[in-house]
Amino acid sequence: MKAKCHYLLPLMLLAGQAAWAGDEVALDAAQIHALGIASARLPNKQHGELGGMPAQVVIPGNQLYIISTPLPATVEHTAVGVGDAVRKGQVLAHLQSPALADAQRGLLQASTEAQLARDNLARDEKLWKDGIIAESRYRAAQSQAVAADAALAERKQMLRLSGMSDAAIAQLQSGNNLSSLLAVTSPIDGVVLEKTVSAGQRLDAAIPMFKVARLKPLELEIQVPVDSARGVKVGAEVGVPAYGARGKLIAIGSSLSGANQTILMRALIREGAENLRPGQFVEASIATSSGAAAQWQVPNGAVARIGGKAMVFVETAKGFRPEGVTVLHVGAESSVITGPFKGDEKIAVRGVSALKASVMGVGE
Repeated sequence: MKAKCHYLLPLMLLAGQAAWAGDEVALDAAQIHALGIASARLPNKQHGELGGMPAQVVIPGNQLYIISTPLPATVEHTAVGVGDAVRKGQVLAHLQSPALADAQRGLLQASTEAQLARDNLARDEKLWKDGIIAESRYRAAQSQAVAADAALAERKQMLRLSGMSDAAIAQLQSGNNLSSLLAVTSPIDGVVLEKTVSAGQRLDAAIPMFKVARLKPLELEIQVPVDSARGVKVGAEVGVPAYGARGKLIAIGSSLSGANQTILMRALIREGAENLRPGQFVEASIATSSGAAAQWQVPNGAVARIGGKAMVFVETAKGFRPEGVTVLHVGAESSVITGPFKGDEKIAVRGVSALKASVMGVGE
């Protein structure tokens, strides 16, 4: 215990000897060295920029597609895997579906009924014009033809939803060749992000098989503290410095998250999007309005809080001067501050606790 007290005594004496000279904590070189205080020049100031904002890379909703089974089927084989680039219309998998053959049979039946209804309408129209049949019979034939055409259109639409093209449907009507083989194709040029099926697997209708997305451009979902959101406007420049990506802010949320009181902002990244990955967590910078105060990014250890106020200690000829600052953002290792600085000052970055103790009168 005596050894411990003997070790702490010089620090307490030095802190006690530190005296106020106006707003300064007066310390000589020996005291600064004994207290382990180190200072560094302020980094280059940032004009109207919020740096180190936590963000996550996401895919814009209109660029993401989920391909599901249109009908109950068995997977015959898959043609692509996760990470493969695909073209629009490229076959992703082949399925065997008896339900497809039933749907094709229904189309052929509807096509035959529609043709018969049109023939009956043409005949009854001629008889009505010749005065052989009543107008009511002609109107009934018209109604039947319209209903038959609607049923045919419905059957065609069902087959389109099942993955058949218009050309394949026309060929089916002309050749009456039924098939239970169903090709699942990509709706866009993109990349396969997920694959949830394998050969031989039996699937019900509407079961997700593939997730395909276009990965350029991408979006950022940025969490911005409410106190830092002032001066941020839609259209502002947004960057991800670590990955050389840039874009524009496209939306600012209207509500706050309950846990951390942040505002969700969304940015569209067009330049350097190929350097990012969906789901990736990054740090983004957002340009603020031109009238915003200059900002500096300093180590977290350089900022002290006394009585609820944030301050840094500026090096002077006689020691250090406490200077009040506004903390705009606190990151894992650094904080973004604004304050009345010229930009050429040196601030304490180590041993700040000893300076804080002197300001609070500890050791006197």
